[in-house]
Amino acid sequence: MNGDLVRARERGLSRPQILGILNVTPDSFSDGGRYTGTDAAIAQAEALREAGADLIDVGGESTRPGAARVPEDEERERVLPIVRALVDRGIPVSVDTMNSRTAAASAEAGANLINDVSGGLADPEMYRTIAATGIHYVAMHWRGSADADAQYDDVVTDVRNHLKLRVAEMLVWGIKPDRIVLDPGLGFAKRGEHNWQLLGRMRELASLGYPLLVGASRKRFLGALLPDEASVEQRDEPTAHVSALAAAAGAWAVRVHDVRSTRLALDVWEQWERGAHR
Repeated sequence: MNGDLVRARERGLSRPQILGILNVTPDSFSDGGRYTGTDAAIAQAEALREAGADLIDVGGESTRPGAARVPEDEERERVLPIVRALVDRGIPVSVDTMNSRTAAASAEAGANLINDVSGGLADPEMYRTIAATGIHYVAMHWRGSADADAQYDDVVTDVRNHLKLRVAEMLVWGIKPDRIVLDPGLGFAKRGEHNWQLLGRMRELASLGYPLLVGASRKRFLGALLPDEASVEQRDEPTAHVSALAAAAGAWAVRVHDVRSTRLALDVWEQWERGAHR
């Protein structure tokens, strides 16, 4: 993935990019254990791609509330064979990791983007690694874990200020501005109302001048809209609605489990926008 892809919406491409989630972990909250085998993971990646994913986001460590950290070598053993196999098939790949050595190995294997939920705070070598490889990098708002302190004066202002500081440090380390993507961290140390405020005021975050990734897929605050007995997969419908609204607010990309429903929602939104400008 080059800088043109990250800036594509600025040139008039209406639809945000879609990152299809591929968890190669035994304990992810939604699909843990389904794709730990290489063949199953590759088949799922190809299915996500066929459904409309622009990139496959491969993760080898769960970040659900209460999840234990995974040794770095184990994370790489899970992730790198999948990255290499997908690159060999011409499928663009992002890697969801907080570890700089995994990031470096993934870049060497041909990954296009590193998606770091810690925003560089979990590993002091991450920014140096990103600068050295020149790979695209997503920095998320992070307070240590998904279930960390959720107290804010004003969540949008606080998250914006945090991300602004992260950007300043990234630039000091030599990461090029056109390689940076920001993520407000929906569901990470956020209560339901915080997530909705961040989505509803996303343009304030976009005013930082960097592309935004929105990761709302199947998260608990969407489940609160559904009956108590609803399955995690039933959160895909509200996820698709959030994806379309994020597109309207200018998001560069959305990260989702069910690519097909989000792709359809974005196609509807794109046609709506084209109709409005004819």
